[in-house]
Amino acid sequence: MHYELYYWTGIQGRGEFVRLALEDAGASYDDVARIQGDDAIVRFLDGAHEGALPFAPPFLKAGRLVIAQVANILQYLGPPLGLVPDSESRRLYAHQLQLTISDLVAEVHDAHHPIASNLYYEDQRVEAQRRAAALRETRLPKFLDYFEQVLERGGGLHAVREHSYVDLSLFQLMAGLEYAFPRAMQRLERQLPLLCALRQRVAVRPRIAAYLDSSRRLPFNENGIFRHYPELDDPR
Repeated sequence: MHYELYYWTGIQGRGEFVRLALEDAGASYDDVARIQGDDAIVRFLDGAHEGALPFAPPFLKAGRLVIAQVANILQYLGPPLGLVPDSESRRLYAHQLQLTISDLVAEVHDAHHPIASNLYYEDQRVEAQRRAAALRETRLPKFLDYFEQVLERGGGLHAVREHSYVDLSLFQLMAGLEYAFPRAMQRLERQLPLLCALRQRVAVRPRIAAYLDSSRRLPFNENGIFRHYPELDDPR
C-alpha cells in the first residue's frame, strides 16, 4: 500500500507523529503538501474530493480511505505496519495511550496560545506565562509520571510490551518537550528514567536514525506545536 500524508509544510506539528510511524516501518508514502504545496490540503478541506471530509490535517489517504486525527490514523496504520500488538486488549490500550498523548499535545499548544490560535503569541504573552507555569508545575508532572508508570507496567522497555507506534509518539513527545522547555525537562527528567531511556532507544532505531539525519525531518521551530520561548520555561 502506498500512502499519502497531508500536513502543513514548514512544521513538524501533529503530522510528525504519523510520519515517524511511516518512517519506522519503511512504508511507501508521499508527504503531499511538500510536493504540491499547502493548496493540496486546502482543496481537501474545501470539499473538492469525494468521501470522508477531514476537519484539519493531518489526514491520511490510503486507497479510497481518508482518515483524519492522529490517534485514528495510527490505529489504522498499526496493524499493516506491524506497529501494534495482535491482541485486541493491547490494541485498545495503545489507542487509549495515543489519545492521552494527544491530550498533552493540546495542552502544550495552549501553553503558548492560551486565548486563541488565530492571535499571535505576542498578543497573549502575559496569559501564556501563567498557562505555561501551570503546565510545567502541575500538568507535565502528572502526564509524564503516568507514562513512566505505563512503561514500568509494560516491562520497562515498551508502552504495550512490544515496540509500537506509542513508543514512537512518546519519543516525539519527549523530544518536543525538551526543545520547548529545556530547563523544566532537565528538572523533571530526574524522575523519568524509563521515558528518557525510551527516547534514546527510539532515536537509534536504524530507520528512525536515518530519518532524523535526513532533510525529511524538519527542525523544531516557533511555528509548530513545540515552541521554545525562554520566558515560558522554568526561571533561571
